[in-house]
Amino acid sequence: MTSKKEILRLLAHPNSLTLFRVAAVPLVILLMLDDGRLCGFLAALFFSAAAITDYFDGYLARRYGLVSNLGKIMDPLADKLLVSSAFIMLIPHGRVPAWMICVIIGRELAITGLRNLISGQGKDPSASMLGKYKTGFQIAAAIPLLLHYSYLGIDFHLVGSVLLWIALVFTIWSGIDYFVRFRKLLSY
Repeated sequence: MTSKKEILRLLAHPNSLTLFRVAAVPLVILLMLDDGRLCGFLAALFFSAAAITDYFDGYLARRYGLVSNLGKIMDPLADKLLVSSAFIMLIPHGRVPAWMICVIIGRELAITGLRNLISGQGKDPSASMLGKYKTGFQIAAAIPLLLHYSYLGIDFHLVGSVLLWIALVFTIWSGIDYFVRFRKLLSY
């Protein structure tokens, strides 16, 4: 029989937090099937809870020496899955331009492929600060876009749209930076 302490330790393990992000994706998708205010609010709430685990899983892994190969692979994939799913679900509601989401997801797929190539050659494909800003702005854009409606006089759709443009700039910039930094590996 496992104790409460062991269960809490398991739940606070970085890989468990990463898997929580993955598990939140179907819930966000289901909630976004409805364009209503309540479902958007709940989707934003679950998305936010899942997104905040990105900070904590990295912090815990580094702090307590729990960095693992599974975590190195799953952490960026969980981020991409969560953010991409939320953005895709916003398209049919007319909350985001489809072309912007295509650029964002296309960059994510290209960089994931490049990261696999880089790690296969024994190099460290860690994200740069530009990549971290990209992820931060994508998350920051998704939350108000999921909320969409005005609350307390704040037009969350407008806030999210502005943040999405900033995220797009960082998405393209960080993608170009990634290819420039590892261009020697591409010229074999």
